[in-house]
Amino acid sequence: MSKTAAKPAAKAAKPKKIKKVVLAYSGGLDTSIILKWLRVAYGCEVVTFTADLGQDEDLSGVEAKALSTGASKAYVEDLREEYARDFLFPMFRSGAVYEGRYLLGTSIARPLIAKRMVEIAQAEGAQAVSHGATGKGNDQVRFELTTMALDPRLKTIAPWREWDLKSRTDLVNFAKEHGIPVPVTKKKPWSMDANLLHVSFEGGELEDPWNEPHKDCHRYCVPVEKAPNKPEVVTIDFEAGDPVAVNGKKLSPAKLVAKLNELGGRHGVGRVDMVENRFVGMKSRGVYETPGGTIIHMAHRDLEGICLDREVMHLRDGLIPRYAEMVYYGYWYSPEREALQALIDKSQERVTGTVRLKLYKGNVIPLGRKSPYSLYDMKLATFEEDEVYDQADARGFIRLVGLRLKGRMSGKR
Repeated sequence: MSKTAAKPAAKAAKPKKIKKVVLAYSGGLDTSIILKWLRVAYGCEVVTFTADLGQDEDLSGVEAKALSTGASKAYVEDLREEYARDFLFPMFRSGAVYEGRYLLGTSIARPLIAKRMVEIAQAEGAQAVSHGATGKGNDQVRFELTTMALDPRLKTIAPWREWDLKSRTDLVNFAKEHGIPVPVTKKKPWSMDANLLHVSFEGGELEDPWNEPHKDCHRYCVPVEKAPNKPEVVTIDFEAGDPVAVNGKKLSPAKLVAKLNELGGRHGVGRVDMVENRFVGMKSRGVYETPGGTIIHMAHRDLEGICLDREVMHLRDGLIPRYAEMVYYGYWYSPEREALQALIDKSQERVTGTVRLKLYKGNVIPLGRKSPYSLYDMKLATFEEDEVYDQADARGFIRLVGLRLKGRMSGKR
C-alpha cells in the first residue's frame, strides 16, 4: 500500500462541532486503528468504552492500551449481570428465535453496548459516538438505531463507511505507520464474536455454504463426537418465566447462564450452522454456539406447556417471529418491542416451576416438569375411566366446528 493510501485522514470531513467522541473499543486491531483514525481525521478527543459481556477475555490491559493509542479517557465496565437480567431474560421470556434457529446472541448484545455509549457520551459532553461495524453487516444498524432512539442529538461516526482502508493489509500498514502494536499471530480463516450468551463464527472458509466448518471452529461446545457417552440430568427452576436455579442452587442471572454454558458445552449442546437473511438484504452463513441459551429455551418452552393457557400460548407464538425480527434488526428500544414485551411479561406471570432435562450428544431432552400453577389435569387427560368428561359430548362439538366444511362442499353442487 502506498503512503498516500495509508493516510485517509486528509480525505475525511472534519466537522468543527465534533469535539469529543465515545468509541466502542475492544482493544483489537480494528478498533485501535479507529481510535487513532478518529484523532487524526476529526481532530477530536476520543473516549473509549469497553464492555465485559462475558466474552471471557482478559481486559486488564485494555485501558492502558486505549490511553497509549490516544484516548483521553477509557471506560472498562463489567455489564454481565445487567446483560443477563435486562436483556437476555426478557428475550428468553418471549421464546424468540430468528428464522427458527438463531437465538440472537450477537443481536441482543448490541443495544446494551450502545445504551452505555450514549450514557457515557452524555456524561462526558461528547457530540458523537463511533463503532467498528462494517457497512455490510447488521451491527451498524443496531448501534445506530439505539443511539437514535436514546439520544437523537448524537452523531454516529462509522469509519468503515468513510475511510479508504479497504483490506486487512491496509489496516496493518496504517497501524505500523502510527505506532499501533500489531500482534503477530496466525490468522484463523473466520471472524469470531463472543459474549455470555454465545459465540459466533463467520467469514473465511465459512463464506462457502458447502464447506464444513473447520474442526477448530469450536469454543463453547465440544464436537458432538467427543461429547461424553453418559448423559447428564439437570433441573432448572423458573419464576415468572425467568430461570433462577440450576440443580436446586439459586444463581444470579449471569452466573446461571455461565453455569448452563459449562454444562451444555461439554455435551455439545447448542451448536447451529445456518444461512440467514441479514437485515441489510444479503444472505450470510454463520456458525453459532449457544449452549446455556439452548437449555434455557428448551426448558422454558417445556414448562409453558403446563402453565400457559392454550390461546395465550398460540397468540404469543404467533408473535415470536416479529419479536425476533425486532431484536435482530436493532429495534430493542422501539415502542412496538416495549408494547409486545408488556404482553409477553403478562403471559409469564405463572410460568413458575421446575423442569428436569437430559443432556446427551448435542441434545436437550425434557424428562419431566412440575408447577404450582399447572393447568394439566390428569383426571381429564387420562385414558382410563373417569367421571369428569363425557366422551359423548365430543359428537356435538365436532358437528359444530365442522359446519363450515360441510357448507363449503354444499356450495359446490
